[in-house]
Amino acid sequence: MKKTPFVTLEKIQEITKTIPTPFHIYDEAGIRANARALREAFAWNKGFKEYFAVKATPNPYILKLLHEEGCGCDCATYTELLLAEAVGITGQDIMFSSNVTPEKDMRKAREMGAYINLDDATYVDFLARLGPVPETVCLRYNPGGSFSLGNTIMDMPRDAKYGMTEDQLGGAVLRLQKLGVKHFGIHAFLASNTTTNEYYPELAAKLFRLAVRLKNATGAHIAFINLSGGIGVDYRPEQPACDIRVIGQGVRERYEQILTPAGMDDVAIFSELGRFMLAPYGELISTVLHQKHIYREYVGLDACAADLMRPAMYGAYHHITVLGKEDAVLDHVYDVTGGLCENNDKFAIERSLPEIRVGDILAIHDTGAHGHCMGYNYNGKLRGAEVLLHPDGSFRLIRRAETPMDYFATLDCTEFSFHN
Repeated sequence: MKKTPFVTLEKIQEITKTIPTPFHIYDEAGIRANARALREAFAWNKGFKEYFAVKATPNPYILKLLHEEGCGCDCATYTELLLAEAVGITGQDIMFSSNVTPEKDMRKAREMGAYINLDDATYVDFLARLGPVPETVCLRYNPGGSFSLGNTIMDMPRDAKYGMTEDQLGGAVLRLQKLGVKHFGIHAFLASNTTTNEYYPELAAKLFRLAVRLKNATGAHIAFINLSGGIGVDYRPEQPACDIRVIGQGVRERYEQILTPAGMDDVAIFSELGRFMLAPYGELISTVLHQKHIYREYVGLDACAADLMRPAMYGAYHHITVLGKEDAVLDHVYDVTGGLCENNDKFAIERSLPEIRVGDILAIHDTGAHGHCMGYNYNGKLRGAEVLLHPDGSFRLIRRAETPMDYFATLDCTEFSFHN
């Protein structure tokens, strides 16, 4: 299946008159439509709520946009809590899912009235030391072993640092009940970037059965089950895209098979999607600065791994379109690189593309999540801007590009003078 950019060369040329490349651009219309599709897919569950994983795209304009579509925030740190609070997202519109949690972070989450998702049984006493516990507390589950669909191993929960065993979960529930907790949530994340419609329904079935066992063993009222993230996107053109309607229906079938007969049809379903919500609706826009002809053909961009870390860090695939050449024959093979002094600073290796010339503008697809936010400043490289494209074709700068003065701002000294 062909991947088509959501921006044209003409629109980018208009934007670059005031905002130079490289920059990440986000498609507001696509983001809103996707949020509505998710909500419709789970409309059968009256308590359903999406808690957007702030770490994926921590920009207040994006959080505000999603909040207007009914989404809350999944926060893991003090800083992410401050970001949500600045947008006006507080209370039970926040799920605080942290691990190795500093006291300052937990106090802030408590102060904001967020749902607290405890990563470990030892956190029960940690929570209690900070004052009266909330009436509702969520617990993170790790089943151990491997998580499989059919004969395919999706991931290895036994190797993950997150969550607690079922026995620890039961003990935590009993301890929290003595502390006054009346309602419980269950949370788990067992696989990342799955591109099958079966992941969420299978995860849901595991958690629904666990909820029934916990209720029978402890008498606990399970208020919600948080399926977390894990629904992936089709980074490669040949990959099938997940169908959120099919996924929602699959979860509903497991719900009616497992929870409803157990008298637990008041359980709300939560999700914490980041990649699924944003990745396809962001693109990294970059200009070709140089070409190099040695043992391979190289094109060098004004963007680098500081702007998009995933290819260098994971060898992740991101599709690339040369804007204005969308229909050209892919008859050249290039390594597409940035300017870091590291050989893994490559957006693509031996990629078939149309002929590229200096000055061409490339759109690197699916960077709306885990793109700008994973950037860094190694080599003194500075991250580019973020731009929001509105449905009417207008656009807004929602984060300016970094400057050398930003890079120097945290130096605690008076004996040096820096000039931009």
